[in-house]
Amino acid sequence: MSKTKTLIYCGLFTALIAVGAFIKIPVPVVPFTLQYLFTMLAGLLLGARKGAFSVIAYMVLGLAGLPIFSEGGGLWYVFKPSFGYIIGFCIGTYVTGKIAENLRKKTVLTYLMANLAGLMLVYAVGMIYYYIICNYVINTPIAVWPLFLYCFLLAVPGDICLSLLGAVLAKKIRPVISQYTIPQPLQPISLHTEEN
Repeated sequence: MSKTKTLIYCGLFTALIAVGAFIKIPVPVVPFTLQYLFTMLAGLLLGARKGAFSVIAYMVLGLAGLPIFSEGGGLWYVFKPSFGYIIGFCIGTYVTGKIAENLRKKTVLTYLMANLAGLMLVYAVGMIYYYIICNYVINTPIAVWPLFLYCFLLAVPGDICLSLLGAVLAKKIRPVISQYTIPQPLQPISLHTEEN
């Protein structure tokens, strides 16, 4: 894929992730948005490196001051406990994309497994960051059980549903756009010419 096409596709997913931040479903502690759906699709459709690049670009733009995070933007956002989930999105997108790239059978089920692997990393990084910021940086202590309840148990069912939706979408969309987003193997060039 050319550099121009790469930038277009990565920019498109960066924009979708930003839009997803403002599609909110109110739940306590950590706002539930559609960001995860678009970060997951970035990995599935663009591949590990390009998908992760899209998420990193989103994170850098938000930290630079653009109000594209769910509650604003700017460097101060690193002190928000929920910022860990944005870091988790970068890692989760890469892992989801890497697994999807190496799947022998690309089915809804195998895409779902890739999504869930990435999702668990998003939650692991997000919850650890949340705990550290709350307890050691901003002095608003949270115990392990409330953290697990609000940041995992209440939130994960919705994200599992998004994982399934993403797997279905990837199964439908990936064959169509993979010729533009995923490098194709080079065809051998024949050195023989037809004789007249």
